[in-house]
Amino acid sequence: MATFSFDIVSDYDKAEMNNVFAQSEKEIASRYDFKGTPAGLEWLSDKAGIKVTGANEWQVDAVLDIVRKKLAAREVSSKVLDLSKDVVESNLKAVKDIPFKKGLSQENAKLISKTVRDEFKKAKPQIQGDEVRVTSASKDELQNVMTRIRQLDVDVPLQFINFR
Repeated sequence: MATFSFDIVSDYDKAEMNNVFAQSEKEIASRYDFKGTPAGLEWLSDKAGIKVTGANEWQVDAVLDIVRKKLAAREVSSKVLDLSKDVVESNLKAVKDIPFKKGLSQENAKLISKTVRDEFKKAKPQIQGDEVRVTSASKDELQNVMTRIRQLDVDVPLQFINFR
């Protein structure tokens, strides 16, 4: 009897993030309310996040709103943005570093595997570092698992890869 599996991961597409960055920069440059202000975006090291700059916290939030709209337009979850850091204000400028989330935390991996174990008797979850592999003899069971996992309230975007 064949067994089927897939992996649940949390990652982001660098090309899509590049496009979001470019489109956001273009809109920021063309907005009249940002003329003559330090409003803008920069990459964090190795394009692992963005640095949002503005004249004050309100302007940082406005720039961040543009980034969120561009993410939504490209069908990328805004959960990829790690908004846990505070805005730093100095020298008439406000700056916020926003790294991108990558990988499942242990708590999220445990929540996913517990949900699968409790609700799907034929599926077997297995935590492998920062991803969860789910195996089953039934493809239908795995599809039901995917549907249920999409409904979970986790703070990171989830993708299903390596469906075999």
